[in-house]
Amino acid sequence: MTLQETNIDRFCGISGCEADWLSSRRHEADDDIVAFNNWAMAQGWGDGLPLIPPTQERVQDFLVAGGRFPDELVAVLPPLRSECTVEKIAINAVMAGCTGTAMPLLCATIEALADPKFDLAGLNATTGSVIPAMIVNGAIRNRLDIPCQAGCLGGVAGPAVAIGRAIRLIMRNVAGQLIGSTSQSVYGTPGRVAGIVFAEWEERSPWAPLAQRRGVTGDAVSVYGAMGTANICDVVADSADGFLDIIAKSMAYPGANGFLTSSAFAETLCAINPIWAEVIARAYPDMADVQAYLWDKCALPIDWWRPEYRAPIEALGRIKPDGRVHLVPTPDDVLVMVAGGEGSLHAAMLHSWGTCLTVTRPIIGG
Repeated sequence: MTLQETNIDRFCGISGCEADWLSSRRHEADDDIVAFNNWAMAQGWGDGLPLIPPTQERVQDFLVAGGRFPDELVAVLPPLRSECTVEKIAINAVMAGCTGTAMPLLCATIEALADPKFDLAGLNATTGSVIPAMIVNGAIRNRLDIPCQAGCLGGVAGPAVAIGRAIRLIMRNVAGQLIGSTSQSVYGTPGRVAGIVFAEWEERSPWAPLAQRRGVTGDAVSVYGAMGTANICDVVADSADGFLDIIAKSMAYPGANGFLTSSAFAETLCAINPIWAEVIARAYPDMADVQAYLWDKCALPIDWWRPEYRAPIEALGRIKPDGRVHLVPTPDDVLVMVAGGEGSLHAAMLHSWGTCLTVTRPIIGG
């Protein structure tokens, strides 16, 4: 078969016949799937998992599903400052194993990543393990079968894994994020292969959807700079304050990025299971009150740190009159959503890397 390489040297597509709607250069590759994967890995296009050969027919199906011109510029992505076109998104999506129906979500996600507020350049270069988590709202959750219930953060078989992987391949092949080169991540995370893609269980949420609270109604994706996921477990609490206390105090640990002496600001994200959410909402029907409660409890006394930490934390103006340091600057920086199974007993926290600010974008044409 004939391979087609874009003007980004490390990026490929495959074509089975002549076409003038693709801008990529063509290369010959073996039809054998194992041979193709070995070849693609040698070119630096893979992530270690099998790739689907992006034939012209497959890529064209994605472009039709996305409803946008192949050469349309979606974003310029650091660190290479590479132009990410609709075609490049489609080729990586094919290789990741996506279906064409995911194209509107993928394009909206790339647009969100490129927003300066998200600081993709910093995210791609940092020593941390941060990855963009994708949180989906609106009816598109069901059309794309994005998980929002039991196992939503990983382990559910379905399209979300390939969607997350497509974004990761774009960050590798187009943006140019490479461990040990443009990225200095000390540990990395499994999320740097499959991403984190989940939805809000809106039907079970007593509050307005996360995207709506952020100003976008209907189909939307919020991109959040996550340092991974962590579980919060409680088998004793049975009240709103009890649940919120254990969530907030769990999130406030000294090594969290939000407490770094180099961090003037940060966010934090909590996913509350629907059982806990019902109890909490009876006491706090206004989400602003939930955020305020969590923010207040999500703090540590300055004495929890060794003496040498006090001066740099104080220089940032982060020590309150009562001697506490809050994980994030304001209650608005505590992001809360409803997701997870009905087994109760658990919440999930996704800590922010720090300088990434969450960006929410509408999904057009999904």
